Amino acid sequence: MAQRTAIQVRANTSPGKPPGAQSAYRLQLDLADFGINSDVHVGTGIALVSVWVDLVIWVECASEGWRYRWWTGRISSRNRYVWAFCPADAHHTAARRIAIRYRELLAGHPLSETIADLAATAETPGNEVAR
Repeated sequence: MAQRTAIQVRANTSPGKPPGAQSAYRLQLDLADFGINSDVHVGTGIALVSVWVDLVIWVECASEGWRYRWWTGRISSRNRYVWAFCPADAHHTAARRIAIRYRELLAGHPLSETIADLAATAETPGNEVAR
């Protein structure tokens, strides 16, 4: 996933963007503070922030306003997904909670050797490889 600069993200959170897109890009910036790369996909009335396998955050408008929603990784006793929710205004809190879920998923589904090698090469000091 390509890492966006803070300038690009700020431009995407400008008042001219749809509210869902603004919230998605704001979350993306907060996730970057935790060292988590993500991609934003904007649709009509909804936006998605793709983070990792089984971790896609839906930015949606509900009766109480815009919110983030993601799967907790649990299934209820009635065999239904258990979702986590956070108001879009609390994007820092959402990013912290998503970072915890990301670390859980990363432990159970680590990077492949090839990707890990590429990431290590990209993080070498002085390397100009864009991530």
